Amino acid sequence: MEYRHLGASGFKVPALSFGTGTFGGKGEFFNAWGATDVAEARRLIDICLDAGVNMFDSADIYSGGSSEAVLGEAIKGKRDKVLISTKATFRFGDDPNSVGSSRFHLIRSVEEQLKRLGTDYIDLFQLHGFDAKTPVTEVLSTLDDLVRAGKIRYIGVSNFSGWHLMKSLDVSDRYGYPRYVANQTYYSLIGRDYEWELMPLGIDQGVGAVVWSPLGWGRLTGKIRRGEPLHAGSRLHKTADMGPPVADEHVYRVVDALDKVAEETGKTVAQIALNWLLQRPTVATVLIGARDEEQLRQNLGAVGWNLTAEQIATLDEASRVRPVYPYWHQQGFDERNPFPVKV
Repeated sequence: MEYRHLGASGFKVPALSFGTGTFGGKGEFFNAWGATDVAEARRLIDICLDAGVNMFDSADIYSGGSSEAVLGEAIKGKRDKVLISTKATFRFGDDPNSVGSSRFHLIRSVEEQLKRLGTDYIDLFQLHGFDAKTPVTEVLSTLDDLVRAGKIRYIGVSNFSGWHLMKSLDVSDRYGYPRYVANQTYYSLIGRDYEWELMPLGIDQGVGAVVWSPLGWGRLTGKIRRGEPLHAGSRLHKTADMGPPVADEHVYRVVDALDKVAEETGKTVAQIALNWLLQRPTVATVLIGARDEEQLRQNLGAVGWNLTAEQIATLDEASRVRPVYPYWHQQGFDERNPFPVKV
């Protein structure tokens, strides 16, 4: 397994990390993802550790806290071997203060998460979304206190826009608060919006991408192809409306290119889609998920080899879409404003 620095920090994470959204399986949405219990979680974690995958990502809202609880039970006796990444911000309770990134909610969230995870500290804590009603200084001063108390070690964000993240980094620099070194972001061959603003920001400011849904909400698993019905076992049936939107024809065009590269490499569609991401600028780690051992082992096959420049170009061309304004206009001034990748 390759280990990469997380943004501009000295902290190294594996190129592949394991997402535990399938742990617990409480509620219709998360049950559609999976319902991994503690025994199966232990088995999957052992396979990950054997392969060098030592970071496990969760969130308080996953299965109403059950994902963190299952993860905590499954890593008992192995805490020194694993890195824990988790998130909070979204509503977790009924009272008025059980939502957002206020000092009240963040401190309570972290305290409860530590209990569920059965640990004294969280290696990477991320805000799950931007809270426009809490001053950025309040958010970062609270995270600073939690870092100083030893309860969290590194901080990041998820689902922020460019100005949300840049404003936060400016506040950190102004007051000496910890900087966000991670951006847990949606990025895939059928969802390349990350490249328009957040990737250039990440390069400039030293923020590493922690990629969620790298297979485009299950659309790049190899189960969907032009002219074929959706595979009956896909979670896409139940959760498609909640996932990132994408036109069917665009999916088919990308999958056609993936199939072409699969014939050349002997790798699966999913492995190729993951490997493509691992060669993109700023990507520190890609979160893989699995409901069973077979899925996990297939995803682990995405490392240890690289696509050729020609194969990357084939996938780039098939997945390219016209950026929104002002990014399409900025591409015309690449003499002085070069994009990190051609979009």
